[in-house]
Amino acid sequence: MATAQGPANHTRRDPLFHFFLLPVVAVNAIVAVTGLIRHPSAQSAWCLILAIAAIVAVFKIRLYALKVQDRVIRLEERLRLATLLCPELLGRISELSEGQLIGLRFAGDAEVPDLVAKTLATNLSGKEIKRSIRNWRPDDWRV
Repeated sequence: MATAQGPANHTRRDPLFHFFLLPVVAVNAIVAVTGLIRHPSAQSAWCLILAIAAIVAVFKIRLYALKVQDRVIRLEERLRLATLLCPELLGRISELSEGQLIGLRFAGDAEVPDLVAKTLATNLSGKEIKRSIRNWRPDDWRV
């Protein structure tokens, strides 16, 4: 049975990415470096360049997906806050950083107004917001 998501275990590992794709491109780079050292040639140098390009591509693809997801979370949280906050706090939503909005997504609706007020008053970081949450709202859609 899966453990309930909380502050200590809300990050997600993608087995195909973390345990297959990353090791394969890492081993491929090691093989390419070894090939260039043992048998220097234009072909082995090109294989190393392709191995480096594969590593860059894998990381850029992952980072692009995470950045798009963060933008969607930012939009979702701004819409959510617009329905939950009092008029005084509603006008200050734009003062929240992307990291703060990402942290707030784990807070239950009932505690969001107080947490937003505290965040705006003390400039809590996303991690500090997550540690302050009493009623954790899991995000099972995270990539």
